[in-house]
Amino acid sequence: MTHVSALSSAQLRRRLAGEGIWLRTGPFVTRLRTRIASVADGLGLLYGDYPLESPEFADFHLEMRAPGGVRRVWHPQVRFVYDGHQPFRPLPLNHAFPAFEWGMNWCVAAHALGWLVIHAAVIERNGRAAILPAPPGSGKSTLCAALVHRGWRLLSDELAMVRLGSTDIVPNPRPVSLKNASIGIMQDYLPGCVMSPPVRDTDKGTVAHLKPPPDAVARALEPAAPGWVVYPRWQAGAEAALTPVPRPRSFMRVAENAFNYSRLGVHGFDTLAGLMDASDSYEFTYSRLDDAVAVFERLAEGA
Repeated sequence: MTHVSALSSAQLRRRLAGEGIWLRTGPFVTRLRTRIASVADGLGLLYGDYPLESPEFADFHLEMRAPGGVRRVWHPQVRFVYDGHQPFRPLPLNHAFPAFEWGMNWCVAAHALGWLVIHAAVIERNGRAAILPAPPGSGKSTLCAALVHRGWRLLSDELAMVRLGSTDIVPNPRPVSLKNASIGIMQDYLPGCVMSPPVRDTDKGTVAHLKPPPDAVARALEPAAPGWVVYPRWQAGAEAALTPVPRPRSFMRVAENAFNYSRLGVHGFDTLAGLMDASDSYEFTYSRLDDAVAVFERLAEGA
């Protein structure tokens, strides 16, 4: 099987500009075409461990397109094109790689109806997964990035996918999205980590993406069983602490964080009920990453 890393930078750019690449991420294959250099460079930097499929079938057909004409020089833009349609407004051209990442998330959240899709990071240890639903600014991605470099396996930074009719949590590991202060924090916490150049002034502030560990990509077809639902919240000066959350309350919170719960009807309800029956739920406050890692270590050991 060929991986992205098998292509030189020039080969990758030529293929993207021509017929495109068929990129596998977890259970999905995406055909991507683009002539935008920053997207090609981001793929080469962060997706080297990902397999390339033969050009036969793709779940998603995407193009990152830079308009021609006067827009090439006056406020140049990028357009995200899905199956020939443009579902979002154009963004500044220098936002092209984050726009690609956001678009990939949207493809799964809007079109993957074989799974209950929850807006949450999800990590695994000893075969059991911890789902981390949290609003922006809670420190979810920072915590996720730290844990997957301290013995946990990355299943996803943004989308927890539960197979309908089961409790299997299906991986879809992709680069971890870091924002604003989290970028410098992780550069200090993980010296030598591979991270995309920060992109400033996006709708989410300054954004960079952290390359996932190779083991997470290699095991991208290996599901995990549910273990915990943890609602993280960074709080200055707080001691790392877990507080149990009753299952009915946790059920409602996860349902509110699921992109397609209402669309799935009884299948979504039954799947979420099974997930919650198999999981312990906690609030988690923290301020120091080393303390947070220690708490999750004890959680994985059953302490």
